[in-house]
Amino acid sequence: MKKLLFFAALFVASTASAQSHYQDNVNVDMLRHHNQKSRQRREIILPQVNGFTVYKSDLHTHSIFSDGSVTPEFRVEEAWLEGLDVLAITEHLEYRPYELKMVNFLNDLLPEGTKATNTNIIGTGKTDKEGIKSDLNYPVRLAEAAAKAYGLTIIPGIEITRTPETVGHFNALFTTDNNIIHDEDPMQAFRNAHAQGALVMNNHPGWRRQNLDMSEPERKAYAAKLIDGVEVMNGGEFYPRVIDYAIEQGVFIASNTDIHGSSAEEYFVTTEGAVMRNMTFIFAKDKSLPELKAALKARRTLAYSFGTIAGEASLLKDFFKASIATSVVYTNPSNGSRTVSLTNTTSIPYTIRIGGGNLTTLNPFCSIRTTVAKDAKLVVKVENMWSGKDTHPEVELTF
Repeated sequence: MKKLLFFAALFVASTASAQSHYQDNVNVDMLRHHNQKSRQRREIILPQVNGFTVYKSDLHTHSIFSDGSVTPEFRVEEAWLEGLDVLAITEHLEYRPYELKMVNFLNDLLPEGTKATNTNIIGTGKTDKEGIKSDLNYPVRLAEAAAKAYGLTIIPGIEITRTPETVGHFNALFTTDNNIIHDEDPMQAFRNAHAQGALVMNNHPGWRRQNLDMSEPERKAYAAKLIDGVEVMNGGEFYPRVIDYAIEQGVFIASNTDIHGSSAEEYFVTTEGAVMRNMTFIFAKDKSLPELKAALKARRTLAYSFGTIAGEASLLKDFFKASIATSVVYTNPSNGSRTVSLTNTTSIPYTIRIGGGNLTTLNPFCSIRTTVAKDAKLVVKVENMWSGKDTHPEVELTF
């Protein structure tokens, strides 16, 4: 009898869990799947650090208004669903192949002879005699309008796009008018961006190159203090050597997706869950544009990509300390050693080595225990944090 009741209960439970449709509230002949309307934001929990909120941002994205495959509105919703607080819209300035497709699509509605003027001028550096006629602020305005419903902050921007091997790509962030930045001389384009209060970020410095040796225009731009930040991570690319150079040059450190398609294509779902996208962590008082810009100028940023965090050692240490809650769970009366619990209170996994022990992963919202000798210090080396080309911070935890 007990077995019969058990299997009956199991059948009811499985039937209930399999019942995934419900009655539509208007159409009596239609059922709806319960997941259709349950699009939920993935919350990424980070600590408060030194009195600042850590905002999750992506400072490098594209849409159909340059060479991406989705709209700015889609980009906004996607960012919200994936836990971001801040999104920069940074279409290519000199490379917009979709412009030709748009002109062809609207062929019967446009004046005869209308042509796309700026589909690809990277190689020549020259625009059509009539200049760049498209309104390069339009995709930003679309994103700003969409973001109001999500509480997302949009950073206006544009990507100054030149031949990567000989010049490079650079995002102008916090722009006020993208239409007046272009110049055949990239140095002047940087100055045009700075003239309107924008910050300039050196994008993917090793892309399509044999090494990280800088181009002549890059050297000149850094020497002239025209570069404010640099990507140490771009998508799946990671440049540990650039961390040292960023610190030496006094520029902010960033990690961004440089997303062109949907993030589902590049940040796939594994058996352990969805992979978090690249993010620049910005330590700011709030997520207003003035405060975000102030944080970048003060270099209060860390770079995150595929479980790795990079940045200045002091900020990495403060971030880790704020992430970990410690407590003594037992003191051995015979020798005074303490059993200490370490709890990861964030969404970030940490690969750590305690003392001379083996590596272990302290997963999000999990705890581990370790034994600390009487009067000894608890020092943790965080090996998925990078403070330089070959360096990882060692953090002393109090308990």
